[in-house]
Amino acid sequence: MDNLGVAFLSEVVGTALLVLLGCGVVANVALAKTKGLGGGFLMVTIGWGFAVFTGVIAAYNSGAYLNPAVVLGVIASGADNFGGAAQVPINVGSTLAYIAAEFVGAILGAVVVWLAYKQHFDAEPVAANKLGVFSTGPAIRSYGWNLVTEIIGTFVLVFVVIAFGGGRQGEGGLAALGALPVALLVLVIGTSIGGPTGYAINPARDLGPRIAHFILPIKGKGGSDWSYSWVPVVGPVIGGLIAGWSSLVLLPILGM
Repeated sequence: MDNLGVAFLSEVVGTALLVLLGCGVVANVALAKTKGLGGGFLMVTIGWGFAVFTGVIAAYNSGAYLNPAVVLGVIASGADNFGGAAQVPINVGSTLAYIAAEFVGAILGAVVVWLAYKQHFDAEPVAANKLGVFSTGPAIRSYGWNLVTEIIGTFVLVFVVIAFGGGRQGEGGLAALGALPVALLVLVIGTSIGGPTGYAINPARDLGPRIAHFILPIKGKGGSDWSYSWVPVVGPVIGGLIAGWSSLVLLPILGM
């Protein structure tokens, strides 16, 4: 395979593992008759943090972007290639390939979560709990303020990635930080800013599993809440781009 092919597969596998373990911890907390039922929000945030850890380890070759908002933010910061071992030059084709791989991986990871918890999805009587395994939703529905929350959370994620060398210095995506710092960064975003919206901070992480929820034959699943689905896509994209552009001004001033 050429470098872009390796990077594509790397992003698919890394994002699939991220979603499998991240949505998997939500399933364990939310679905009927699981061992982890009622584990709470802290269990979810810890699980998601280390789901990102796993995805970053697996996707080292592509730079472990795993998130279209990170891809766009790093491009906005002035990077000229996607990092990792593949060292793929940034252009329209490679950008679309990275983003497509992340959505494919997210859908695949969500399907595997459904397979792992099939009997528990069948036993769960509340449709909202089933949807919550796959995608985020607001604690208080207010599209404008929900959008602001997603912008802020993604700004923090992407700005810190770039500050650590994940774009401006040409090192690549999340892999440039190392897996553990990324996991801790996602954990602190979840515990601090995650309450209002469930902190998607990743268009692929939310929309990919939402598509899986829509197409899978889940017993009593209800609707996929498409009226909200644009918020965890548009918010992270805006937040990532603002972080990338801000890094061009702020990071040289800060000496980073």
